[in-house]
Amino acid sequence: MRQIVLDTETTGLEPSQGHRIIEIGCVEISNRRTTQNRFHQYINPQREIDEGAVEVHGITNEFLDDKPLFSDIAQDFLAFVNGAELIIHNAPFDVGFINHELKRLGASVQRIEDCCSILDTLSMARQLHPGQKNNLDALCKRYEIDNSSRTLHGALLDAEILADVYLAMTGGQVHLSLEGDEGSQHTGQTGTTAPRPVERSQKLRVITASAAELLEHDKRLAAIAKASGSKAVWQLIEESTEAPAN
Repeated sequence: MRQIVLDTETTGLEPSQGHRIIEIGCVEISNRRTTQNRFHQYINPQREIDEGAVEVHGITNEFLDDKPLFSDIAQDFLAFVNGAELIIHNAPFDVGFINHELKRLGASVQRIEDCCSILDTLSMARQLHPGQKNNLDALCKRYEIDNSSRTLHGALLDAEILADVYLAMTGGQVHLSLEGDEGSQHTGQTGTTAPRPVERSQKLRVITASAAELLEHDKRLAAIAKASGSKAVWQLIEESTEAPAN
């Protein structure tokens, strides 16, 4: 299944109060590697942005004055994500805003869940790390993901960071630097580049214990057996498998 890591920025917190999406950022994952395939678009919300929201993402109404409306980019967005699994941190927030925009349009697709499956990485993180902070910054620190460029929230930047966090949470990854990444522009454009193979490091050295180290190991096991009154479980298993059959 195609996976798309998605994030949005908005004018405020509640679509029920008329708040709108002002930025969408999407990053494709293929075979557990991020690709160069992106969807990124700023959007004119046709309303004022809350001051608190500007403090979070730094996007102003003046910056968005000449940007397209959601209705102008909706079909390209739906075509990009159609059939994918959307990976979103705090999915109810972003999904709620996307569905609000689709319903406003009266589009044939009025629920993003009708064309995509949804995976909420916040719920996943809470299961993996109960009782701990699980916002994106906390997860970056926990999984040693570089988020030094995240001085403000941004949909594409946060989607790229979340892609690394998701892959780390689900088994690790090697971030690929794809040809053409540097200086490329992704705004409102999509394109597919096949991921390059991961370069393998040199063959690992195998270091075996010396005779002296093995002797010390045996002495330590004997001391443990004496203190506990029994040999280690694996020693008993080895002895039983090595004993000749009657």
